[in-house]
Amino acid sequence: MDALRQGLRGVAAYFRGVMGADAYQKYLEHHEACGHGMPPMTERQFWRDRMDRQDTEPQGRCC
Repeated sequence: MDALRQGLRGVAAYFRGVMGADAYQKYLEHHEACGHGMPPMTERQFWRDRMDRQDTEPQGRCC
């Protein structure tokens, strides 16, 4: 049963990565690793900034 649960968690993590849902967590990890002097953006600010950058600098995406 634990192997099945672990497998499902792995599949869920994979899809979060593909869909970009883990982008904020990756941002926080990067922010902490680089030792910025400022506090990180809130999750709301992060997603707003990300969407604004995609609108001003469009790259290949499906939608």
